[in-house]
Amino acid sequence: MPINENEMPIWAPSSQRKAESNVVQFLAHINTSLGIELADYDALQTWSLTSPELFWRALWTYLDFMGLEESHRVVANHKEMISADWFPDTVFDHCEHILRGPSSDVILVYRCEDRQRRTMTRGELAAFVSCARQALIEAGVGAGDRVAGILPNIPEAVGYMLAVNSLGAIWTMCAPDFGPNAILDRLETVAPKILITCDGYIYKGREFEILDKITDVASALPSIEKTVVYGNLNADPDISKVAGAVTSDRFIGAYEASPIPSNRRAFNDPAFVLFSSGTTGKPKSILHGQGGLLLQLSKENKLQYDLRPNEVYFYFTSTGWNMWYWLIAALCCQATVVLYDGNPLFPRPDILFDIVDEEKINHFGISPNYLEILRRQDVRPMESHELGSLRTVLSTGSPLSPECFDFVYQNIRNDVHLVSLSGGTEVMATFASGDPTSPVWRGELQKRSLGMATEVFDDDGNSILQQQGELVCTASFPSQPVGFLNDDDGSRYRAAYFERYPGIWHHGDFAEITAHNGVIIYGRSDATLKPGGIRIGTAEIYNALENIPEVEDSIVVGQNWQNDVRVVLFVKLTASTRLNDALKKRIRDEIRSYASPRHAPQVILNVDRIPRTKTGKLAEIAVRDIIHGRTAKSVSALEDPDALSDYTALVERLNAE
Repeated sequence: MPINENEMPIWAPSSQRKAESNVVQFLAHINTSLGIELADYDALQTWSLTSPELFWRALWTYLDFMGLEESHRVVANHKEMISADWFPDTVFDHCEHILRGPSSDVILVYRCEDRQRRTMTRGELAAFVSCARQALIEAGVGAGDRVAGILPNIPEAVGYMLAVNSLGAIWTMCAPDFGPNAILDRLETVAPKILITCDGYIYKGREFEILDKITDVASALPSIEKTVVYGNLNADPDISKVAGAVTSDRFIGAYEASPIPSNRRAFNDPAFVLFSSGTTGKPKSILHGQGGLLLQLSKENKLQYDLRPNEVYFYFTSTGWNMWYWLIAALCCQATVVLYDGNPLFPRPDILFDIVDEEKINHFGISPNYLEILRRQDVRPMESHELGSLRTVLSTGSPLSPECFDFVYQNIRNDVHLVSLSGGTEVMATFASGDPTSPVWRGELQKRSLGMATEVFDDDGNSILQQQGELVCTASFPSQPVGFLNDDDGSRYRAAYFERYPGIWHHGDFAEITAHNGVIIYGRSDATLKPGGIRIGTAEIYNALENIPEVEDSIVVGQNWQNDVRVVLFVKLTASTRLNDALKKRIRDEIRSYASPRHAPQVILNVDRIPRTKTGKLAEIAVRDIIHGRTAKSVSALEDPDALSDYTALVERLNAE
């Protein structure tokens, strides 16, 4: 069944909105500075690939970035993805770009589920960065050293990140709700010199103290020379059990704020370590350069989402997710950023929309799982809130179902730009994203992203349209990783992304480029189903199940069976529902009708819990491992690792079906 049954867009921008968009302003900038007339977004996207040097230089000047001179090269070895070198002659300072602007502007607003509210001006943030920077220097931190944070989404996390960055040191961060094994899986490879943590966090109305966990973590990491503890629960936390610890107030309190010296260094100077989700093995430690990350994220925020100066930007994210860096990069666009810490559904499911109204949020970012919960609970923010400030709704983390597209326009706001985006921690960019000048089609990511050579390949490496295949990127881009930590010869990095199609970035998503030049993501290609040797995406099955109200949640995997693969569907049902033959038939009939007979599961079983990662992604590979008798890898990446025990208990029954 086609996603767009009536072949009409679900939303289109007004002519005024298009004319005022940053995309149109950027097209005018290109025309004025280069004398090149481009008609629309599609022409701009094509030009960004055929003339990458001109595109990225024009973007640099449009964003008013500092450091690029006329004589400087934009990229060397562009045709060789692995060895491409972006802005090799240019020096850059990430912290300098984030902090520039009027010191009196409020740029950070902190909100917590306990209704706490704090603000921080640019001058106050710069003062914190200055004092933290001096303290870090006194602690022996210099260029190339590694500093790790275990912090909630608070202004101080931003301040410490920028202080580390200003020294040319490398920053990484885990969310405080990570278990000790999940933290060690990540930080053992980083070997941080300094650990900056909190004493605890608030979630669902409860306080969770973590200093016992921090004691264990710090003792297991011999590289740590000092642990700094920020009092998030207690103003003066008891740190007596943590060896080599000092409170944050004492760490930076002895210093007075002073101007932060510019520290411009190589554009691709290593600055951040981010981690893959860890659902297929230990998390990969991905090293990113300072310039590529900020340039790409500024492009995303400015052009793909139409973020404008003095607008208010929100993304519900933990500090352990790459979207936290997306959020903080909005400061470079002179926006105000709202940081939220806590459960987004507590004490009631529409609590975030209170904050939209109170803070006059213009750009509201969340996950598909969050929207799905609201939809299933019949939450209708449009009826209970004003939401007049809202211009853009952003969604990422997993495919956004067509029904959730409907939900946004029917129950949040009917005149809003809905941007479903797909990229990743590995690239700190998107392959497909928004275009504020084009229509939104139900179930589709609007356009392939600017400057990203996004294509879909078949198994033989041929580019295909309007067919499902592997999502790839065929040309280099500025935010490619510097590499993996502890991978000196680059072999693990090459094996992860460049072996399937030599010299081509293979991202691991199953996707399709549509007739509207948009993109549909069908799920991870390593979790695709192959009954009868035909590859099908799991997202199509989940979309079909939206029409079965008795199914509260589900997860589908392929099981090797009798020299083939059979589709196995696990469903979590509403409290009053029993899984009987009649319901199984309805489920299969709906999936056959919506997708195809091949999508219909041979086995349907009921479970109490559906395992997801901490960022809301379905743990399909972990479940697939269990039903094949293998040990699931890195269960610490899951929100509820014990949920996998439900599937272990079902293996014998499953094999008897």
